[in-house]
Amino acid sequence: MPKYGILIDYEFCSNCHTCEVICKEEHDIPLGKWGIKVFEVGPWPVNDDKWQLTYVPVPTDLCDLCADRTAQGKLPACVHNCYTGSMEYGTIEDLSKRLGRKSRQVLFVPKED
Repeated sequence: MPKYGILIDYEFCSNCHTCEVICKEEHDIPLGKWGIKVFEVGPWPVNDDKWQLTYVPVPTDLCDLCADRTAQGKLPACVHNCYTGSMEYGTIEDLSKRLGRKSRQVLFVPKED
C-alpha cells in the first residue's frame, strides 16, 4: 500500500493561516494546539536593500493527513483550502519526483503509530 504525504511549497505561502483554521475546525482541535502551524522565519537583511521574510506551514504530530477525508477520496482540509495552492497531497513516490524542482519545498510524511 502506498504511503501518502503533503508537499509544501512555502515560497508562495501568504501567512493567511487558513490551513490552521480549517484543520482546527475539521478535527475540533483545542485552543493552543494545532494540526498544522504557520511559522514566520525572519525578517533578516539579505543585502543593503533586500530583506528575507518567509512563512512555513508545518504539520504537527496531530496531523493524520485527514484520514477520514482522504478515505472518501477528498483532499486533506489544509490542501483543499490553501488559497495560494502551496500544498499538494499525493503518494510519497509522486511527491518525491516533484521535490527539488524548486528550492523552497518540504515534504511532510506523518509518523506511523
